[in-house]
Amino acid sequence: MSDNKKLNIKEWAMGDRPREKMLTYGPRMLSDAELIAVLIGSGNLGETAVELSRKILGSVGNSLTDLGKKNYEYLSTFKGIGEAKAVNIMAAMELSRRRKSEEMPERPQISSSRDVAEILMPLLGDLDHEEFWIMLLNRSNKVIHQFMTSKGGLTATVIDVRTILKTAIERLATAMILSHNHPSGNLTPSDADMQITRKLKEAGKIMDIQVLDHVIVSQKGYYSFADNGLL
Repeated sequence: MSDNKKLNIKEWAMGDRPREKMLTYGPRMLSDAELIAVLIGSGNLGETAVELSRKILGSVGNSLTDLGKKNYEYLSTFKGIGEAKAVNIMAAMELSRRRKSEEMPERPQISSSRDVAEILMPLLGDLDHEEFWIMLLNRSNKVIHQFMTSKGGLTATVIDVRTILKTAIERLATAMILSHNHPSGNLTPSDADMQITRKLKEAGKIMDIQVLDHVIVSQKGYYSFADNGLL
């Protein structure tokens, strides 16, 4: 047998088989690379699943947060990562992101822009594309609903004001907070951000639904229109 031949997962020592290791010791005993190896199942002709997972993690500085930003095109550049394996990794990253967003308390009360950022940064902060979200509040400034209204490049033309107001009315909201992310990390509002804010603020006045703030978030921070006197 050639010394260069890689063992398949069934030939590994029991301690090196991540699925069996998880079943025996629990998922907390596995390294990040071993957990990803469980997701992808196998490596390639030159690397085991764990070795391939280490390479993928190494490409993003061993940061799961940065891995969560990667899309199919990036993941598929690694030999042995096809559509199914890439989708498994992306699904796991999305589940992690959603779990973070569910950890907030039931109907949190908003008293500052920081409260908004703490809710939305785990949801939007590490995305590689822009998403525009609306947070609806009741008279006590408690969150009663939040939803995404657009995805991708942000312009005033892609924001459906009628749909936003319809949802706010159906939920009996008395106020709303606008939010979106800047994947670049630059928190400076763009002209489009300003136009969207003005458009929704004026539309909200007609239905007596106040726009309290527009919060731009990134992985490392946030910017509040209200805090900076832009409302």
